[in-house]
Amino acid sequence: MLTTDFSFNVPDELIAQEPTAERGASRLLVLDRTSGSLTHSKVADIASFVPAGAVMVFNDSRVRRARLFGASSGGGKVEVLLLRREGPRLWAAMTTRMAKLKPGRRLDLPEGVTADVIEARADERLLSFSIELDDEYLERNGHPPLPPYIRRASVPADAERYQTIYAREQGSAAAPTAGLHFTTTILDSLVAAGVEVRFVTLHVGLGTFLPVRSASIEEHRMHVEHYTVPVQTAEAINAAKADKRPVIAVGTTSVRTLESAWDGHCVASGDGATSIFIYPGYRFNVVDAMFTNFHTPESTLLMLVSAFAGRERILAAYEEAVEQRYRFFSYGDAMFIR
Repeated sequence: MLTTDFSFNVPDELIAQEPTAERGASRLLVLDRTSGSLTHSKVADIASFVPAGAVMVFNDSRVRRARLFGASSGGGKVEVLLLRREGPRLWAAMTTRMAKLKPGRRLDLPEGVTADVIEARADERLLSFSIELDDEYLERNGHPPLPPYIRRASVPADAERYQTIYAREQGSAAAPTAGLHFTTTILDSLVAAGVEVRFVTLHVGLGTFLPVRSASIEEHRMHVEHYTVPVQTAEAINAAKADKRPVIAVGTTSVRTLESAWDGHCVASGDGATSIFIYPGYRFNVVDAMFTNFHTPESTLLMLVSAFAGRERILAAYEEAVEQRYRFFSYGDAMFIR
């Protein structure tokens, strides 16, 4: 399939630049993937669409203050996005001006910290820092890694709003944004409706947000991301599958975690690494429904939801969302696909 098969137009004014005034106040577009019918609702009412007995799985990875601003020894400002730690002072990172940042270049960062480029990779650079970048340093000098289509500088409120309320282990270079909608009240409403809430951890990196650059989607290769499925989560999902109760994934990262943990018979618990690329033609083994945001054109995330509900139905739903003035992308509104 062609990457351009997953293109659509969204007006700039519908790309959410700010979160809603209150968490959980977003709109919800419910898509029935069998009939193609659409229902307009609110995220706060999600419990009314989830059957009792369902297991709903959330990604509890915590996004770090992964964006640093500095300057290159060759001159010019540089922005660094920390992707993952590879050693005591080693980080894989994306940067601006990446083509010019070859091994041997030095970056000057806040508090006199320096970073030397020691390896140039296809989509990232390996940086050696003059100190260990601990949480305290990043708390003082790092910024929330807002995506590039949010065309403003981060503000203090983003530190809280670009993070799920149930985030635990730090490790993501971008938020698992479907979970940003959920409040304690909404989670309580799900539990009260008989829904079992469980968690997995997938640390978001290039595998989630790197754009597709090939003309054919089959030529795209996903980067590896690491995940954990707790024993309790695996047991809950496997019991639900045995009882024919639905498993609902919150966010594409939860989808990819569960589908990667499928061993052919059940969902296996434990740590793993995945480079799974889900696009039309994929047969889902675990996930029966998903709660997700509206995704960017020609992205692997749009291809994933198209695999689940059908490309034509997803694009028709997106067209309806544009007509009804839904807000798009990370700080935007949401879909429930069942």
